[in-house]
Amino acid sequence: QGQLVESGGGLVQPGGSLRLSCVASGVIFSAADIAWYRQAPGKEREFVATITASNLARHANSVKGRFTISRDNAKNTVYLQMDSLQREDTGVYLCNLQRRSNGALLYDYWGQGTQVTVSS
Repeated sequence: QGQLVESGGGLVQPGGSLRLSCVASGVIFSAADIAWYRQAPGKEREFVATITASNLARHANSVKGRFTISRDNAKNTVYLQMDSLQREDTGVYLCNLQRRSNGALLYDYWGQGTQVTVSS
């Protein structure tokens, strides 16, 4: 059974930076695609960024140029570097891991999330 644990959230002023981490266990991490989502109070879950097993990254337009997703397969960890944070970035940030083979979804795991609050 796979498990994801996020960390690195906190309270930061507008314009500040945070780096989130998501550590995976119980999965073949190097073969998985990883994504970050966020959910603000009263809003639907929103895609933030993803990085594939082949290290191709994609970011949502709302964070492009400010956030950077990366991975370290040796540490089973994916990171989200968040710079120039804005109040609208406030929410719970969740890590999602998926592995597919021949188009079939083999597994799909979510972490519990880490709270990010951008406020002065």
